[in-house]
Amino acid sequence: MNLSNLILTAALVIASALPTSTSAKTVEKHPGMGVLALDAAKGNKELAGRFNVLLAQGVYQQGIIDAMTRPAEAKPWKAYRPIFMTDERISGGVKFWQTHAALLTAVQARYEVPAEYIVAIIGVETNYGRNVGKYKVLDALITLGLYYPPRQPYFSGELKQLLKFSEQTKYRVDPLSAVGSYAGAMGMGQFMPTSMANFAVDGDDDGQVDMWNSKADVFASIANYFIGHGWEPGGPVLRTARVQQGARVIKAPGLLPVFPVSQLHDWGYHLRADIKPTPAGDRLASLVQLEGEKGPQTIMVFQNFYTITRYNRSPLYATAVHQLAQAIARQYRTANLPAIAKP
Repeated sequence: MNLSNLILTAALVIASALPTSTSAKTVEKHPGMGVLALDAAKGNKELAGRFNVLLAQGVYQQGIIDAMTRPAEAKPWKAYRPIFMTDERISGGVKFWQTHAALLTAVQARYEVPAEYIVAIIGVETNYGRNVGKYKVLDALITLGLYYPPRQPYFSGELKQLLKFSEQTKYRVDPLSAVGSYAGAMGMGQFMPTSMANFAVDGDDDGQVDMWNSKADVFASIANYFIGHGWEPGGPVLRTARVQQGARVIKAPGLLPVFPVSQLHDWGYHLRADIKPTPAGDRLASLVQLEGEKGPQTIMVFQNFYTITRYNRSPLYATAVHQLAQAIARQYRTANLPAIAKP
């Protein structure tokens, strides 16, 4: 055997005695957690190490994947509506409004978002704070951000933001103990982490944003979220449409209002109540069909409806919020009318 072959053989023997590159690596508890932590830390290895410690304490939950496959918004309107439009939910909203009337009035004046919509959002999301969720947010976002390919990019982004909260003092969020929905929404208003970072505000000026315990923070944050997504003060949300026989079949491009109301009227879709134009002219609208108790019904929806769907993309959700808000407002105003003196 020549010298070169001896050297090669010796090298192979030494290499076989060393640990392989795979066995030398630290085994990740969750697939891709190391890359995600480094990305969240923007390459800072020390910070990424702290994020990895947090991620390692999260647990995959199959129940969260199961819940994602059967959302309430998959139901028809006739089955979805009774979940939220109950006497208990309406009266609960009235009591909640009465309890926090001064604060809601102040937030409404500042943001020009009606109090009834703030109350209705909280009513739909958490039944006025009674049910803020049972899942650890870290578990939910690890499960969806690292194990759920259909929406992995979205939820991995939410997971990164949750990790960042551990390094910030502005938000009263403990990534290890925070609980929320199966999708990772948090607090009384059920804000996702990026929504909290972008739209939550310190309504009580105490130096921190607390979406669980501070009503001032919760109310102001919901109103700010609406304004940030195009809420038009004083604008309509939806109107029932009367569909003329032979009306043009329209496939609207999503929920964004793109058709002038006058055009929809010419195509056979008539409002049952007049609607004021914008200062710039005719309002833009879109059409949504709902499967009601008595069959299909068509509603004409506007910018404020679209704004509500930025909270939850389902038109069923936005319709429920609107109807609950209207029912609460009617009952609240009736309950708070001054008593009429008897002659």
